[in-house]
Amino acid sequence: MATITYLVEDNSRIRENLIPTLEDLGNARVVGFAETDSDAVEWLKAHDGEWDLAVVDLFLRDGSSGLEVLKGCRDRQAHQQVVILTNYATDEMRRQCLALGADAVFDKSTELEGLLGFASDLGTPTGPT
Repeated sequence: MATITYLVEDNSRIRENLIPTLEDLGNARVVGFAETDSDAVEWLKAHDGEWDLAVVDLFLRDGSSGLEVLKGCRDRQAHQQVVILTNYATDEMRRQCLALGADAVFDKSTELEGLLGFASDLGTPTGPT
């Protein structure tokens, strides 16, 4: 079963590459995307229970932040996972994201396989490892 995924990424080139990669290698079905934190939170709340995974960049259009998306997803359902995918995956940023409710943090340049595995595992009966 495909993992219903929502992408929060403002860079169109990254989106154009990430969506088919998630769908082909991560067992995901990307149902939409947002470029700002407010648009993302609005969509995720409006579709409560209808998504399995939100993949969120930290630095978004118009100076908005993926940290606000994390805050907006605190009351999500137990099966819903939110991960950060960023070029700024420092130890401190990882700690901050996890403290705000991220289920995982992946570096865009070195941990894409980890994200794909995480997404793929969500579609299995046992969930993420």
